[in-house]
Amino acid sequence: MLEILADRTYRHLFLAQVMALLGTGLATVALGLLAYDLADDGAAMVLGTVFTIKMVAYVGIAPIAGAFADRVNRRALLVGLDVVRAGAALCLPFVTEVWHVYVLIFLLQSASAAFTPTFQATIPDVLPEEARYTRALSLSRLAYDLENIVSPTLAALLLAVMSYNSLFLGTVAGFSASALLVVSVMLPSPKPSEPRGIYDRTTRGIRIYLATPRLRGLLALNLAAASAGAMVLVNSVVLVRGTLGLSESALAWTMFAFGAGSMLAALLLPRLLDRVPDRPVMVGGAALMVLTLMALAGGIAIIGLDWPFLLGAWLLVGLGYSAVLTPSGRLIRRSAHAEDRPSLFAAQFALSHACWLLTYPLSGWLLTAHGSLGALLVLAMLAASGLFFALFVWPVEDLSEVEHTHDNLPLDHPHLQGHRTHSHSLIIDEKHPRWDTHF
Repeated sequence: MLEILADRTYRHLFLAQVMALLGTGLATVALGLLAYDLADDGAAMVLGTVFTIKMVAYVGIAPIAGAFADRVNRRALLVGLDVVRAGAALCLPFVTEVWHVYVLIFLLQSASAAFTPTFQATIPDVLPEEARYTRALSLSRLAYDLENIVSPTLAALLLAVMSYNSLFLGTVAGFSASALLVVSVMLPSPKPSEPRGIYDRTTRGIRIYLATPRLRGLLALNLAAASAGAMVLVNSVVLVRGTLGLSESALAWTMFAFGAGSMLAALLLPRLLDRVPDRPVMVGGAALMVLTLMALAGGIAIIGLDWPFLLGAWLLVGLGYSAVLTPSGRLIRRSAHAEDRPSLFAAQFALSHACWLLTYPLSGWLLTAHGSLGALLVLAMLAASGLFFALFVWPVEDLSEVEHTHDNLPLDHPHLQGHRTHSHSLIIDEKHPRWDTHF
C-alpha cells in the first residue's frame, strides 16, 4: 500500500490530507471547551448546533462548489479554500458570543464542503491506474482512522502545557501546511465541460449519481453506514459512561475498537479488491454491520450490556463500515468522465452527509426515548433497509462494458464510428442520458 507514496504528487496530497485532518481534530477538542466557556450547561446545545451547521454546509454547499470546480485552476482553488479555513480557525480564539462561533464554523465547513470533493476528484487523475487508486483510497481511510486516535492524544498533550485556545493555532498550522503541500505540486485539471446554465451545472452531479444504478446502490449503502456509524459515534458515551458506569479511558478504548476495525479493513481491502468486485465487498460490509447491531441488541435483551461484547461489536461494525466506504471512490471514478468527477464527488459528499443529517439526531433521540435496545433495533432496521435497497437497485452483473444502440445520434456522429450498436463503458452524459441499452 505504501509504495504509492513514491509518487511525489500523491505523497504531497496525502500529507496535505493528514495535516488538515490533524488540524480539524484539534479544533474539535477545542470547540468543546470553547462551548463550555461560552454557554456552561448549554454547551451540549451549542455543540449540537455546530454539528448541524456542519452537515447543512456539507449538504448545501458541496453541489454548488462541485458545479464550478472545473472552471478554475484546481490547485489555486484548493489552496484558496485552505486559506479560508485557516483564517476562520484563526478567528475562533477571539470570539466572545455563541453566534460568532456559528458564523465562523459555517464559513470553515463551507470551505471544507468545497475542498473535500475537489480533493477527492483529483486523486484518480493523479493515479489513473485502478490498482494504485484503490491503495490510495485505503490509505486515505487509514488516515481518517488514525486521526481519530492521534488528534485527541495530541490535544491532551498540548493542553497539559497551554490553554485550549492555543489548539486553534494548531488548526491554523494544519490548514497552512496543507496549502503549502498542495502548492508545491502541479495538479492535473481536466478540460472544462461544455457551457451550461447554473441550474444544470449545480444539479448535474446529483442527476448523474441518481441515474447510475451502482451509485444508487452506493447511496443506499451510505444510509446503512450512517445508521451503524451514528449508533457508535453518538451513543457510545452513554453506553460506556452511563449504562456500564465505566471510566473515560474505557470510552477511549471503546472508540478505539471501532477505529481498529476500520483500520483493519483498510489494510485488507486493497488485495481483496484486486480479486473480488466492489459489490460483494460493500454489500458484505453492510450485512456485517446489520448483523452485529442485531446481535448486540439480542445480547442486551438476554444478559444485559457487557463491555467486552460491546468492544467486539464495535470492532466488527468498524470493519463493515470501512468495507462500505473505502471502495466508494472506485464506483464514482468508474461512473463519470474526468470533467464530471468534481460534481459527482460533490454529489456523493452531499448525499452521504444527508444520511448522517438523518441518523445523527435519530440515534440520540432513540437512545434517550427508548434505551439502548430500542436504538439498536431501529438503527439496525434502517441499515437493513439500506442494504436491501442496494441489492435491489445495484445489478449483480455490473458490467464494465454494455452493448447499446443509438437512435439519438446521426450515423456520421464521431461517437458511433459508423455503427449504431456498439459496446463500451456506460456513463451518463449527453449521448447516454439514462441507464439503458437503447437511446
